[in-house]
Amino acid sequence: MALHNRRDFLAGSAALALTACGGGGGGSSAPAPAPSTPAPAPTPANPNAVQAALSFGNASVHDPSVIRVNGSFYVFGSHLAAARTTDLMNWTKLADGVDNGNPLFGNKVTTELAATFAWTTVTDLWAPDVARLDDGKFYMYYCSCQGSSPLSALGVAVAGSVDGPYANKQIVLKSGMVGTSEDGTPYDATRHPNVVDPAVFKDATGKLWMIYGSYSGGIYILQLDPATGLPIPGQGYGKHLLGGNHAEIEGAYVIYNPATQYYYMFTSWGGLAAAGGYNVRVCRSLAPDGPYLDGFGTDMATVRASAPFDRPSIQNFGMKLMGGHQYANAAFETGTALGYVSPGHNSAYYDATTGQYFIIFHTRFPGTGELHEIRVHEMHFNADGWPVVAALRYAPLSLASPAQTADVSAAQAAGTYKLVNHGKDITATSKGSIVVTLNNDGSIGGAGGMTGTWTHDGSNRITLVSGGVTYRGVLSRQWNANSSAFVVSFSVISSTASTAAATGVSLWAVRLSS
Repeated sequence: MALHNRRDFLAGSAALALTACGGGGGGSSAPAPAPSTPAPAPTPANPNAVQAALSFGNASVHDPSVIRVNGSFYVFGSHLAAARTTDLMNWTKLADGVDNGNPLFGNKVTTELAATFAWTTVTDLWAPDVARLDDGKFYMYYCSCQGSSPLSALGVAVAGSVDGPYANKQIVLKSGMVGTSEDGTPYDATRHPNVVDPAVFKDATGKLWMIYGSYSGGIYILQLDPATGLPIPGQGYGKHLLGGNHAEIEGAYVIYNPATQYYYMFTSWGGLAAAGGYNVRVCRSLAPDGPYLDGFGTDMATVRASAPFDRPSIQNFGMKLMGGHQYANAAFETGTALGYVSPGHNSAYYDATTGQYFIIFHTRFPGTGELHEIRVHEMHFNADGWPVVAALRYAPLSLASPAQTADVSAAQAAGTYKLVNHGKDITATSKGSIVVTLNNDGSIGGAGGMTGTWTHDGSNRITLVSGGVTYRGVLSRQWNANSSAFVVSFSVISSTASTAAATGVSLWAVRLSS
């Protein structure tokens, strides 16, 4: 969570009214007949296998951090909000609000966390994380921040059940103090962390780590004692991994891929509000505590703002997975054009049974202000070992009717798509889609003006080359609510390029016709 009055962006509600009008007419020197309305142009037929609409149940949880328990997924977020799902499509809200009506702390959060709120001077909680440790108990790593400064406290509470009630164990770290900080030196907000946004993970050897931080001095990591859930003594604030000088970077989350043997650190860059330009980026390391690199080879520990909050000085780094965008509806598609505004602050989940990866985040939407909801997308890994995020929200292909296979052949990949280029900038301007055609002869064309070549690489992998840049990614079938069908899509990323600005650019594409 950043420092710009986050409580102003609690979930709201908005209604988007769409109206349309049209007409036409003509003239003649002869006496005119009674006016008539010309017949509307016929709507092009939907070329996809249309089926009954799928059901989604949405919920608002800002900064959702995921944990799976007994077949259910739980997310915990800012302002002590929580929700649950069994299918990653339909969410039930469990709790919300930092008050004594919240069941997560047994209806006594102000008492349990009195010392925390006394330090930060506010009764509020930001992005937490819940982890199940070796003793079978659930540890909630919570944080509170004053908001206009990094006066923050990060602590841990424990429960026997994932949904509480949680009892406070202790404050772990503080920041924003005047005088001596956790590492024994005077606190300096340009190089010391704001102790918020914790996320806890185990590495491949079983060691326990906590990554945290927001804006201020950047992202840090500490090793934890798995027996107590507390930092191993003597680390101070831990090791610096990314950011500094108030670079707009926060919401770190780490997941390990046993196939690639990399640790992937996700972060959100920019501001969280609808006008903030929030976007999700990733870097990776062979060790849990870094160094983390992007595809251009930049050590992310060197990435810091040249001046406080200066976006241009950081925007070319990291692999940008997604930002604000909106697909244009084809003539046969119905409903509000799909898209996101300021998507970010994600967590991730790996299902070892199915081999699937998911990214869980909150997002706002075009034309709805600060209203936000949870979204889940499937993730895949490209030939270079970088994650790509599926172009549409998750719905299992098993719901397709008639049944469809996950495999997408080269012949099935060829066709016309609406494609979004997410770029590398940090901007509140949503990226619009263009029309692109993957031709049967391996060339790229279409009304959008994109040219180049494409190849089907087997196993649903695809490569595009355009403008001298190579993009590698994955084909899949995703649910398009606006055409009521599962359609072929692809997501690719420029894993390596000749410049930092051209490396880590994601393209999302949704096929219009076969």
